[in-house]
Amino acid sequence: MRLAILGASGHGKVVADTAGLAGWDEVVFFDDAWPKLAQNGPWVVAGDTATLLKDLKSFDGIVVAVGNNQIRRNKQRGLAVSGGRIVSVVHPSASVSQYSAIGAGSVIFANAVVNADAEVGEGCIVNTGAVVEHDCFLGDFSHVSPNAVLAGGVKVGLLAWVGGCSSVRQLIEVGEGAVVGMGAVVTKNVPPGVTVVGNPARVIESCKG
Repeated sequence: MRLAILGASGHGKVVADTAGLAGWDEVVFFDDAWPKLAQNGPWVVAGDTATLLKDLKSFDGIVVAVGNNQIRRNKQRGLAVSGGRIVSVVHPSASVSQYSAIGAGSVIFANAVVNADAEVGEGCIVNTGAVVEHDCFLGDFSHVSPNAVLAGGVKVGLLAWVGGCSSVRQLIEVGEGAVVGMGAVVTKNVPPGVTVVGNPARVIESCKG
């Protein structure tokens, strides 16, 4: 089983390592910094996006390993339209309920938890040690950072980012494109396109498209 990863970054290394532990036999990187960037840790960078598009049929799966939510969405959608087989990658130490749903292109890292009736959209990142409790919903191309905790029934919008070690109270909604700062404690709904920080979390700025 061959996996192509688009995005030879530090995040990409974690995706590749996770993929190997999850049973993928071979991982090959592609990155638009190629040929200047020819290696990503122990993994070879074989070409750029155009190279991958020409070679899609030789891979059993593709993951876009780009931390920026918007860029990840654009890259994944382009590959899917071109016929790439977008797959999810789940670390064997993650606890993922059989009653949850994981969208194509999403990655679930070590010691993360996705509980019953949670829904993780397409192209999401549930990072190391993050907790996505029962009945949560993660919109497409959102990111829940390391050790962040979403209590039951939280809804995270399209392209939103929940920072590391933050916590979100049950039934809260984090709006589309919003950013929850590291360590924030979210007790009220977060409007779309804003950044919140602190305990309790407060709005500090609007996010610019």
